[in-house]
Amino acid sequence: MSHIINRSQPIYDFSKEHSPILNINSGETVIIETYDCFENQITSADSTYESLDWSKVNPATGPVYVEGAEVGDILEVTIDDIKLEDQGVMAVSPGMGVLGEKITNFEAKLIPIENGKAIFNENIHIPLNPMIGVIGVAPQGEPISCGTPGSHGGNMDNKMITKGTTLYFPVFQQGALFALGDLHAAMGDGEICVTGIEIAGQVTVTLKVIKGKSLYNPVLETDEFIGTIASAKTIDEAVKLSVEDMVGLLQDKLNLPLSELTMLLSAVGQTEICQVVDPLMTTRFLVPKWVLEKNKVSLF
Repeated sequence: MSHIINRSQPIYDFSKEHSPILNINSGETVIIETYDCFENQITSADSTYESLDWSKVNPATGPVYVEGAEVGDILEVTIDDIKLEDQGVMAVSPGMGVLGEKITNFEAKLIPIENGKAIFNENIHIPLNPMIGVIGVAPQGEPISCGTPGSHGGNMDNKMITKGTTLYFPVFQQGALFALGDLHAAMGDGEICVTGIEIAGQVTVTLKVIKGKSLYNPVLETDEFIGTIASAKTIDEAVKLSVEDMVGLLQDKLNLPLSELTMLLSAVGQTEICQVVDPLMTTRFLVPKWVLEKNKVSLF
């Protein structure tokens, strides 16, 4: 049996202060309805910067309280499905994104979704990559805006957070207090203009508590890869943190000295950018799962 929660009461930060809108047991499945990152405010290409309520950007739906999740545990989140609505939106604005200093006016663009493609214009139909931009748990300390990534997850804008991926989050609060939002129909690494193809939709996730293990930052697992995700003030810092996290995950499992593990990660690991436009930069470090399989060990 799946639980369903609608988007009628979104949250704008991850916080221990939010009352759960649903309590579930470990191992249960939840269907979560979401707004787009503008809370569905842009309904026309004529929308202006002034017409938007910017306090309602990047809403998430939640939080969900997972029974048995305690501080120091891991919350396992399997993304079972992502369903998109039939229209997305993009926008540019002066001062925002990599080229913000070259953008002179706010401009919104509505993008229909048809036959598995995003219709950018008559000639350019973009293949879909449905993914989740904002996903995570309540942080340890003060509330963190849904627009900001961190060790709790948040606005990581990682295009690998898609159907079939499993995420692992450190638990900082009783019940974990899980939430998600900010779906994209498609988004490139970097999200250089601050928006992917923003879209409302519905996500099905299964939430499970892992006892006896702990993390510092989120981790992902796909059929092919494991990945550490880190956010920091600069790309350099995020890269270093993600690599250090991978070393922490693998050193005991592979029984290699640091020197040899470093050489292995340099040979088979991939440093990749998630996003470069949020208050913190986010990167991922990927290692192929065959490295674990050859050593007959699992991630957790």
